[in-house]
Amino acid sequence: MDLTQGFLHLLTPGPFGLLMLGTLLGIIVGALPGLTGGALLALSLPFTYRMPSVDGVILMTAMYVGGISGGLITATLMRIPGEPSAVVTTLDGFPMARAGQPGRALGLGISASLIGGALSWVALVTLSPTMARLALVFGPFENFALVLMALVLIAALSQGSVVKGLLSGLFGMLVSFPGIDETSGQKRLTFGVTELDGGFSSLAVILGVFAISQVLADAMHANQRFERLDANVKGIFLSPREYVHQAWNIIRSAVIGVWIGILPGVGASISSIVAYSTAKNMSKTPEKFGTGFADGIVAAETANNANTGGALIPMITLGIPGSPAASILLAALLMHNIQPGPTLFTNSPEVVSALMATHLFSHIVMYVMMVAGCMMIARLMYIQRAYILPIIIVLCVVGALAENGRMFDIWTMIGFGVIGFALEMAAVPLGPFVIGLILAPLAEGQLRAGLMASNGSLLPLIERPVTLSFLLVSLLMFVWPFWRDRRRSRRTAAIV
Repeated sequence: MDLTQGFLHLLTPGPFGLLMLGTLLGIIVGALPGLTGGALLALSLPFTYRMPSVDGVILMTAMYVGGISGGLITATLMRIPGEPSAVVTTLDGFPMARAGQPGRALGLGISASLIGGALSWVALVTLSPTMARLALVFGPFENFALVLMALVLIAALSQGSVVKGLLSGLFGMLVSFPGIDETSGQKRLTFGVTELDGGFSSLAVILGVFAISQVLADAMHANQRFERLDANVKGIFLSPREYVHQAWNIIRSAVIGVWIGILPGVGASISSIVAYSTAKNMSKTPEKFGTGFADGIVAAETANNANTGGALIPMITLGIPGSPAASILLAALLMHNIQPGPTLFTNSPEVVSALMATHLFSHIVMYVMMVAGCMMIARLMYIQRAYILPIIIVLCVVGALAENGRMFDIWTMIGFGVIGFALEMAAVPLGPFVIGLILAPLAEGQLRAGLMASNGSLLPLIERPVTLSFLLVSLLMFVWPFWRDRRRSRRTAAIV
């Protein structure tokens, strides 16, 4: 992999224009309450079909970075996180802005986002080749056990009930099963529906779960009004002394963000929560957190953006996304017939180098755009949702038709939009569902290959040290939440 080639390609007019467009769209969508970067990525999938694969990766990676960053604008000026990952930013960003320092609050968040992203880029460049080389020695059983571990981790580390996370992941896997069995050539779970012979369109399912479900949720609050602040950019540029003062907080939060990003399917929200809690627990003045304290803003936004680089590491080296948004990036690669994993570095080095270059440059472009235009972007927050939602529906319909031109895919999208809405109302996380949908075919293919090589024996799953270690980690991560909850219940009962 020659990283220089990625930078050279990115700096040509066409790809750089896509980078700027993707970053700007990500910032705008991230700033709009109710819309998320994941929905933007899902909507953009069909528009990358006719692009060269490298350019498609550039556009979507830039959207990924911009979406994570843009959420801090709404979180700071309206106390409404534009992105779920910006929830923690509201705790100190809004109080500081309301106290007459909106520019400084935005400056802290934007600067922390840039530095956190840059530090995670260093981790992405240095750790990815090593992980890819290690993964090359994995056989089918190792790969199956790794995917199984990822699915259990996703459920165990999801916000809310572990059982709901597992059920969501299993439901996603079930949705991937209808179609033609590649081994036997027989139809399975099609129930006589001819359109299901090729399975559900993953694009239609993703559009439904991420975009249509969000439209349904937003339609219930289309006329909702938020508290506004008169914003200005005074103090948006931080002094060198401020950077020095925040240095340890930034480094610690970046490490947390990268580490949690590497864990499959966890996402940026957990990163910001852990980084914020750690900063508060290690602070000499924890009582200042939640009152407009700079350390809280810096910890949350550094971890958010550091998570992006961490989430891309397992995606390109193992084919396992580190966040729900990264799972859509993974789907984009698969739609371009690019197989993520250790062989990606040798089979498609231009894709890897372009992705890494885009990750760094998107953070730089994001910083410039948000410093120069955050007040203009802030005005977009007050556009009524009633004007935005019909546009999103039209884009969803066009996107669902783009892949196969079938009306069945539109009905699939609408159906899974209703299912996604119902799951969210029941507090069932959507991340495990989407990642289960993407990873299930990989797990099935690897298990079948392993069984064919071992003449149908499952003993290699426990005979090989690497495979056994993955299975043990899966078991521990599955049991741990239940043991922890039971222990808490006993303590509570003892106190009462």
